[in-house]
Amino acid sequence: MTTCLVLWSAFTAACGTAAGFGSLLAYRVGVGVGEAGGSPPAHSLISDYFPPERRATALAVFSLGVPFGILVGFLAGGWLDQTFGWRHAFLVVGVPGLVLAAIVGLGLREPPRGHSEGLQLNSDRTPSARQVVAFLWASKSFRHSSVAGGLYSFVGYSVVNWAPSFLVRSHGMGTAEIGFWLAMIVGIGGGVGNYLGGALADRWQSREPRARALVPAIAVGASFPFGFVIYTTPNTALALALLTLPVAIGLMYQAPTFAITQSLATPKMRATAAAVLLFVLNIIGLSLGPAVTGALSDALAPRFGADSLRYALLIVSSLFLWSAIHFYLASRTLEADVARVAEAARAESVA
Repeated sequence: MTTCLVLWSAFTAACGTAAGFGSLLAYRVGVGVGEAGGSPPAHSLISDYFPPERRATALAVFSLGVPFGILVGFLAGGWLDQTFGWRHAFLVVGVPGLVLAAIVGLGLREPPRGHSEGLQLNSDRTPSARQVVAFLWASKSFRHSSVAGGLYSFVGYSVVNWAPSFLVRSHGMGTAEIGFWLAMIVGIGGGVGNYLGGALADRWQSREPRARALVPAIAVGASFPFGFVIYTTPNTALALALLTLPVAIGLMYQAPTFAITQSLATPKMRATAAAVLLFVLNIIGLSLGPAVTGALSDALAPRFGADSLRYALLIVSSLFLWSAIHFYLASRTLEADVARVAEAARAESVA
């Protein structure tokens, strides 16, 4: 984690020295490589610090970094660019990460694998990535929850990337105004929903073993109807107000999904399991979502003109319902799959 934090912070700062598109692209790839290595070991560490009944809440607190980062980015990014210039803006946000890396490297203590469950693991070789993928894919709960999370991400990344253009084209808003409102909606609304999802899943889990899949199923399903108003109303205030609801409610999926994945992997598999989940979320959501939405908008442009993006986002938002169905299907096998993992975890431990 320390190494990855150094990588993405250093490459972020280096973006301010880019001499052209090629070097800027290379630096951004470096940022992506560093960031990709940060979350999986963090999920594994958190799972060793916190027992299963508190794990979704702990992962929710960790995940608050995303909406908080979006909040700061929307609010401070434009100001830093305008005040210092874009090159200095990269330096301003990159250098503090190097200081934080030193704090993490010197201050963070790594517990033994399985610590939160009271397991003492043997010293045998850890499973390979291929073995972890095979183990996870044998679990119907993981298959359904990862696809469900990917479908939510498809919509979520599409909205984050295309909402500014939608608000400009269909509502005539200015960029500064858009930055402020999206910071509030995604940063604050998303943060509240993210935390509530984890806390509610943990609280309900004590009475309902399927809670960590049912909370996302209900939350994402409840997000589905709002798109019909958000993307069709000419009233800007109404569109912004209602956009807050699917962002906040929908992001209740994240921490429970992370917790599900950790519960479906043995202690020696957890970091790789988190990486597999994030790979699925990013392949379905980040790599496909914005591109497909843009292509759909282009296809609708001959008929709807500047409003084509409005209808593209409306069509894409229907995937919330598909996502909710997969979360529900995950709930049906979750209890049995967790019991299977507990058996495998005991096999990893010292008798």
